[in-house]
Amino acid sequence: MFACNLFGIDRQVYYRRIKRKINKEAKAIEVVSMINEVRKTMPRLGGKKSYHLLMDDLKSMRIGRDKLFDILRANHLLIQPKRSYHVTTNSHHRFRKHDNLIIGLEINRPNQVWVSDITYIGKREKPCYLSIVTDAYSKKIMGYYVADNMNTESSVKALNMAIKQRRNNEIPLIHHSDRGLQYCANDYQNTLNKNGILPSMTQNSDPYENAVAERINGILKQEFMIDKYNLDLNIIRKIVKESLSNNLYRLFRTRQNIFQK
Repeated sequence: MFACNLFGIDRQVYYRRIKRKINKEAKAIEVVSMINEVRKTMPRLGGKKSYHLLMDDLKSMRIGRDKLFDILRANHLLIQPKRSYHVTTNSHHRFRKHDNLIIGLEINRPNQVWVSDITYIGKREKPCYLSIVTDAYSKKIMGYYVADNMNTESSVKALNMAIKQRRNNEIPLIHHSDRGLQYCANDYQNTLNKNGILPSMTQNSDPYENAVAERINGILKQEFMIDKYNLDLNIIRKIVKESLSNNLYRLFRTRQNIFQK
């Protein structure tokens, strides 16, 4: 007589239960391995984005989002978001500020609206600033530049990089940004005007009105950890370039729903 029979448990039921437990543990081990592999590149990749990134593999394993979170929680792999904010906008200047042209606008094609922003990266001892221009529809980063200052020249370099990638110059294009000095300055506005790009700006100098650019900044900092290193400017530039050209980042922007809060 088997021990399970002594407790009134059918032998087949007992072994099915053991088998299910083994299968669940094997799946959990495989999922943890997949997450660790992805986090070699993006150490702070969160659960929601991990699910969308690994969706096909997880579906074949019959693991949904809730189950994935259970596995991450059990293995202490949940990511706690960082809450930090550095002011990079100086809107107290003599230059003209433009109206917000994208309020109520339905963005339904690439190169309809570009959003620009400047974000602080690096450490306090060696601060760096990333100027970035992003296509609001495709989430593609059109241009960027890293500098150790917030001069207008750096923002213009990011804009010129974006302009080189622009297609169909005859189609109207709006450039949306905050009301910072860099974007209102004559050099920046002249570049927009020369290329037939319409300027648009947030009305309250609230960075969260510029949601697409701010979300991109959060991804670069939290998943790619570009602000972790206390390194020289040239090294920071290489890290940013590698992050923005990473195939996983390209996959992110093809799944637009994961950029939503």
